[in-house]
Amino acid sequence: MPGNLSLADLKHHVADGRIDTVVAAQTDIQGRLMGKRFQAEYFVDSAWEETHSCNYLTATDMEMVPVEGYEATSWAAGYGDYVMKPDLATLRLLPWLEGTALVLCDVLDHHTHAEVPHAPRAVLKQQIARLGALGLRAMVATELEFFLFRDTYEEVHDMAYRGMTPISPYNEDYHIFQTTKEEDVMRAVRKGLQGAGVPVENSKGEAAAGQEEINVRYADALEMADCHSIVKNAVKEIAWAKGRSVTFMAKWSHDSAGSSSHIHQSLLTKDGQPAFFDPGQPHGMSATMRHYLAGLLAHAGDVTYFLAPYINSYKRFAEGTFAPTKAIWSADNRTAGYRIAAPNSKAVRVECRVGGADLNPYLAIAAQLAAGIAGIEQKLDLEPEFTGDAYKSARARRIPETLRTATTALRRSKMLRAALGGDVVDHYVRAAEWEQEDFDRKVTDYEVQRGFERA
Repeated sequence: MPGNLSLADLKHHVADGRIDTVVAAQTDIQGRLMGKRFQAEYFVDSAWEETHSCNYLTATDMEMVPVEGYEATSWAAGYGDYVMKPDLATLRLLPWLEGTALVLCDVLDHHTHAEVPHAPRAVLKQQIARLGALGLRAMVATELEFFLFRDTYEEVHDMAYRGMTPISPYNEDYHIFQTTKEEDVMRAVRKGLQGAGVPVENSKGEAAAGQEEINVRYADALEMADCHSIVKNAVKEIAWAKGRSVTFMAKWSHDSAGSSSHIHQSLLTKDGQPAFFDPGQPHGMSATMRHYLAGLLAHAGDVTYFLAPYINSYKRFAEGTFAPTKAIWSADNRTAGYRIAAPNSKAVRVECRVGGADLNPYLAIAAQLAAGIAGIEQKLDLEPEFTGDAYKSARARRIPETLRTATTALRRSKMLRAALGGDVVDHYVRAAEWEQEDFDRKVTDYEVQRGFERA
């Protein structure tokens, strides 16, 4: 389901006073919504055509630091403007914000009005176009996990992000009574998103104290990435309004399970038939699906950065936590990095379990599609299925265990350079390098607590 407002609808609601604010947002390289709040009358008069943003938004870190070393933008180049071009197909009401609508924007070059190739939405659209040239369309769902806390964001900040209290005292996986106690937040999330044109399937308790999961209906790849970004922002805003806080960190505490964003993916033919299904083959996996999955596995290391973009992301890959450590495939096996879901049915699909809740959905889905396309184009043979406990396999292909290792794989990836463009890969290599450089010079609480007296 795309946005639920047309421009004509918006003009009508502005005239009758129902909407007074329009949020126009692009996504930064972290996947966060960045943009402006327009007085609605001005938006419907002219800003619906385009507005502008500083080009540093696609070259900053989590702290909004203008990072040196990017070719696309710099102090020397003056940090000029990009065009934000509203995609009116994404225009929607935001029921949890009074009198407010939202529209997502593509990012264009200020002079040529061509899409900026390293902008996350453009990266994904490029891979969708490549699939289209093959007569295929990607369908995706991104399960999204997060932790809900009793404390407000302001309280957590004042506590220096230590000592916060999860909303529940025990593991609440599928737990109805405990999640009843959280319904003031989670019901508002479900209803708010549904009212915003984001088709929610369900929410549930997850595998740790205070952990939640929200699931949105399977959709086209771009629509799902848009929904994913809106969901994350909505969950934060609604939790804040309810006096709670949430985190989408991949691993907020070493004592708790990590938070994932599993990526379910399959392909349709031009006439809408499932390209992954062949009832005559093992698990119902067609030749196209086997080639696609072979591509995911062959390039699993190359794409890991887009699934795990931060130092913290790699803390999640721990044995016995339902987070994968091995990039292998297996049918309905949650110890595998790539699980075949709904085998022997028209819904057969690949579930990539590697990604954390901190990923940028546009980049993560784009990287998955690029690897799958490589498998299809090269007709790669699928390796034998893994069976058993992948955690215990010493020979199975490992997921990169550190950001450094994943950055090296990204830098060296011929597949991604061919699929995304060398300049785009270099842009994200620089983002990964900065994440490591910034961390390497910081003294952590762990170091102080461990060594202050005993070193």
